Amino acid sequence: MLTRDMYATERPDAAVDRSSDTAKRRSKRRGPKKATPEYLEKAALAYLERYASSTANLRRVLMGKVTRSARHHGTDADEGARAVEALLTRLQDSGLLDDGTYAEGRAVTLHRMGHSLPAIRMRLRQKGVDADTIENALERLTEEADEPDLAAALRYARKRRIGPYRRVGRAANRERDMAALARKGFSPDLCQRVVDTEDLADLEAEAGAKPGPLG
Repeated sequence: MLTRDMYATERPDAAVDRSSDTAKRRSKRRGPKKATPEYLEKAALAYLERYASSTANLRRVLMGKVTRSARHHGTDADEGARAVEALLTRLQDSGLLDDGTYAEGRAVTLHRMGHSLPAIRMRLRQKGVDADTIENALERLTEEADEPDLAAALRYARKRRIGPYRRVGRAANRERDMAALARKGFSPDLCQRVVDTEDLADLEAEAGAKPGPLG
């Protein structure tokens, strides 16, 4: 016979989880929504409220909805594409979508996380940001540090506690630490410069990182 105590180990929110799972399954069965201009605008604004985005990335997100709508509902994909382009133009004109602002903000975030300039360039390129906008964003990183790539390498080394930030075993782990920095896109010369430094305080001063969340 089942008693109340037999359910004592069930999480209090288990019923909510089951309800949420059921709603998701029902939503899947209903399929995607029709990609009307109104729906696309709501979807774009909701996306921009949650994420910073480049124009190309938002286009990709919205065109995915257009494609699924055409496949499921038989809507006109070409008409949907035109609606997406018109919407992107309106968002750009209103200032809600700005590749320059996006690229600068993303570059700063990645730099403070210890990403090399080549790695940041690749990330922005993958998001569809054009070359000139990327280079302008990278140039702005001089406001973050006198030597942005050196500052990023030191941030990464400090976060991982490798190279000059190791407490023990620095010499024994030299090659491993060099490889770790190289995988992040730092040049061989810069990797060696960080890992082999004999004066960390001087190297940090040379990098000239400005005060920041990870500075």
